[in-house]
Amino acid sequence: MTATRNRILQIIVVTLLVATLSLKPKQAQAQEGIVVENPQAVPDFGRSITFTAKIKASSPIQQASLLFRGINEEATRVETLQVAEDGSVNFVYDASLNVFPPFSWVVYWFQATLSDGKTYTSEPNRIQYNDNRFPWREVSQANVTVHWYAGDDSFGTSALNSAGAGMLSMKDFIPLSLTEPLHIYIYSNVTDLRDTMLLGGREWSGGHAHADLGVVLVAIPPGPSQLTEMESKIPHELAHIMLYRALGDQYEKQPAWLVEGIASMVEIYPNPDYDRALEIASANNTLIPIVDLCDSFPADSGSAFLAYAQSQSFVTYIRDSFGLSGLSRLTGTYSEGFECDLGVTKALGASLNQLDARWRENVLGQNRTGVALRNLLPFLLLLVLVLIVPIWGAIDLVRQKRKHAAQSK
Repeated sequence: MTATRNRILQIIVVTLLVATLSLKPKQAQAQEGIVVENPQAVPDFGRSITFTAKIKASSPIQQASLLFRGINEEATRVETLQVAEDGSVNFVYDASLNVFPPFSWVVYWFQATLSDGKTYTSEPNRIQYNDNRFPWREVSQANVTVHWYAGDDSFGTSALNSAGAGMLSMKDFIPLSLTEPLHIYIYSNVTDLRDTMLLGGREWSGGHAHADLGVVLVAIPPGPSQLTEMESKIPHELAHIMLYRALGDQYEKQPAWLVEGIASMVEIYPNPDYDRALEIASANNTLIPIVDLCDSFPADSGSAFLAYAQSQSFVTYIRDSFGLSGLSRLTGTYSEGFECDLGVTKALGASLNQLDARWRENVLGQNRTGVALRNLLPFLLLLVLVLIVPIWGAIDLVRQKRKHAAQSK
């Protein structure tokens, strides 16, 4: 028994010795190059990002650099660092001049060239460039998180419920994807949101979706109308993210009137002023040709509002006329790379201008006389076909009588 126990102990000792010896080259290798301790990036939104770390190296550092970029950017920024005696480095990036989008991710890492002439690179880290000017609160369900800083607990819950209702309204024709996180940031007023957009290098709009980041930004003040605004703005922006996740890189190939029309169509509480805007523009003959809304919407707010109203109504008309499968064919055709007008022709069998005219006639009531005549045309043709035989017979009878009368003379 004792001999057996000694034999087991010998095996254990030999095994540990072999394992220890096999680790030594790896430990020596880990000591070569550089070790970056406590890397940090602290954003001050709209102003700066402060990068700090301590770089330890196996030999003197000749040069050190900080490299960073937005997670979806191709170009990498490179900044030379001054290394303190203890290896500490510090760099303050001016985010007021070289902006990152709000709530986007920034990837950063360090490089060092040592006295042996070799350059070593650290593992990458990332931080989110959050708008930390406000005391954000949050509530989550599944992979959806609502962030807000004004309003009570019920405000956040109502916003989360509006997001769920929006998902239900679009699920029949937009594939839903919640495998990646979804964040909804609610500003209490348009001024705060506008400042955020401008500080993040984005044009001002009433709401915004970072489709590739899964981030929604909207302005909704707490108060009596908060639920109405939530049910309008939140589903609209969520539709952009779901479309992006469904279409991927092909999202950018979709015309503006289609993606904005779909997003407006899924609003639980559509803007009641859309109908009035369409009525006035139709009466004044100032409607924007749909073909002019393929690439982008007008810059001025009045024309942009009309563009949203037209797109919502036009896409709803397509859905009602061609079904959800018609909308699916449209997004599929544009994903194949067809240009704006040809995509409609291929998917729906009519040109964009033809559909534009039909929408104006059937929805807005333009050209009522022409529409009435076109609607009556089948019946008029049928009437002609029904009457042509007896009329032709009567004509032939008159001719026969004239012929007999001529012969009798």
